[in-house]
Amino acid sequence: MHTLARAPARRSLPVLVLGGGLLLLAVCVASLMLGAGEVTPGQALAVLFGGGNEQARFVLAELRGPRTLMGLVTGMALGCAGALMQTLARNPLAEPGLLGISAGSGFAVTLALLLGASSVTLSVHVAQLGALAGCLLVLSAARLQGTGNDPVRLVLAGATLSSLLLALTSLVLLFDQRSADEIRFWIIGSVAGRDLATLMQVLPSLLLALLLMLLLARPLAALALGESVATGLGHHPGRVRLLTVLVVALLTGSATAVAGPVLFVGLVVPFAARALAGPDIRRSLWLSALLGPVMVIAADTVSRLLVAPAELPLGVLTALIGAPVLIAVVRGRRLPTL
Repeated sequence: MHTLARAPARRSLPVLVLGGGLLLLAVCVASLMLGAGEVTPGQALAVLFGGGNEQARFVLAELRGPRTLMGLVTGMALGCAGALMQTLARNPLAEPGLLGISAGSGFAVTLALLLGASSVTLSVHVAQLGALAGCLLVLSAARLQGTGNDPVRLVLAGATLSSLLLALTSLVLLFDQRSADEIRFWIIGSVAGRDLATLMQVLPSLLLALLLMLLLARPLAALALGESVATGLGHHPGRVRLLTVLVVALLTGSATAVAGPVLFVGLVVPFAARALAGPDIRRSLWLSALLGPVMVIAADTVSRLLVAPAELPLGVLTALIGAPVLIAVVRGRRLPTL
């Protein structure tokens, strides 16, 4: 069994953060320059340097720019949420999508839309409440404190909850065909055509979540060493768990409100961050915040090019990336605990 004691060699965190930042900058530029439309990379590059024709400026300002921002926020939120959840559960398979947290958020928004909700603010709050409810349900069902001895229990509980919520969402679609297209907006997972008003509405929640996340990094690192160690260092394990669940709900709910349920980002990103920086949450969390947007923006960019002029849903690309990683974790590490 792999434990914290058998961590990979530590690398310089500033170097890793710098590398992650440069990679993020590169994928953001690629997202602005590449697309399925008629605007060429050269025309897009001219816009970035203050020139370009009117059509190119419109495409970058109204289409590619907003979806790049959406991908940035969505990836950061899901990457950090996955890192926090895996550390809390001491389980590398704990991911907001696999645990039903994203499904809970999406189902809550689906119900709100079916009942006539049209306010962006309402949809954001409903998404966060749905994520919180899904998080509490799956953790209660799996009895979080027992997952250290049975790491598959949490994943099975989450998969069951996800399946149930997806079935209920499909049932809701049968009752109101007129709302089906609007509801699919929330369940397909995409950053295309999203309203910047939604992004502005989630910013306060994201800032609060990021502040709490920074405060929780040290207590979570202590909790990973055991409850007795964390208590001896002056932390309160119960309070740390509760606040972490709240932060995960805020992050996942915000990401779902912006882009709908996007799976596997919270699995792949922390896995890569730990491989580079080691399992200490105080180090891997920084990389997760950078690698999350890298994965989402890169997948979104590729989704525009594979079947141009059409586009693949973002969730399809993240699943194609995440499924092999999930299999590799299960086969290569034999369901370890962190």
